[in-house]
Amino acid sequence: MPEGDTIWRAAAALRAALAGRVITAFRTTSPDISPAAERAVPGRLVTKVEARGKHLVMTFARGDDELVLHTHMRMNGEWHIYRAGERWRRSASRARAIIETDSFVAPCFDAPVIELLRAQDVAHHPALVALGPDAMTDAFDVEESLSRLRAAPERELAVALLDQRTVAGLGNVLKSEALFTARVSPFARVADLDDEALRALLLEGHRLLRTNRTVSGRRTRFVLDGRQRLWVYGRAGEPCHVCAAPIGSAAQGEDARRTYWCPVCQPHVGASTSGSRLRT
Repeated sequence: MPEGDTIWRAAAALRAALAGRVITAFRTTSPDISPAAERAVPGRLVTKVEARGKHLVMTFARGDDELVLHTHMRMNGEWHIYRAGERWRRSASRARAIIETDSFVAPCFDAPVIELLRAQDVAHHPALVALGPDAMTDAFDVEESLSRLRAAPERELAVALLDQRTVAGLGNVLKSEALFTARVSPFARVADLDDEALRALLLEGHRLLRTNRTVSGRRTRFVLDGRQRLWVYGRAGEPCHVCAAPIGSAAQGEDARRTYWCPVCQPHVGASTSGSRLRT
């Protein structure tokens, strides 16, 4: 499922294939892009491809006139890149947008959010403006994310970490993994932890995202058996890799997102149990 690391890699691949190339064709089924706007894309140069948390933005320029394609993958969206004439791995009927250049074709499959913006409107886009500090970037502002966490002290941490207005980039997999490696209960409230423990948790999410931004196949645990890439996510009922206790699983928050945790390694008794982060 797309998280900040997935979008970062997608942006890097699209940038390598498309940046500096002229768009020869552009098609979309998005109801948020008018036929006139669709016709305004071909002939423009791809000048930027950027990841912003879980959002991907691509800039198309004709002289000083810039348009920005904004996409958000949610759960199932995915960008692909093909050479001209290469067979696609998904049905063309699932392509919500297609960008063509002289050498490459880039279809975006199943993304629920695809819109074309004027460059000057990006700075006022409600979803992009509201994003918290991007934990995917080297310049991640942990103190600003900490301040945003503290603004809602009664939230459970597993819920707070998924709020892109607090910290951008973390998704459901790395949320559970960061909480485990930081030894923090997903059910602890923000108010239960001191600043040092919260800061360590945010930095752990930052570390895990950066670790996965250049490799395919997300992993937080580095062992020879590639089937054991993760500490807790998706392992309900299986033994913890550290203490052998059964991994727990529960739905949390209004969206009922699934959380995985070890009840022994992550007891909910407050900030004093945040412990040292796991580096194995």
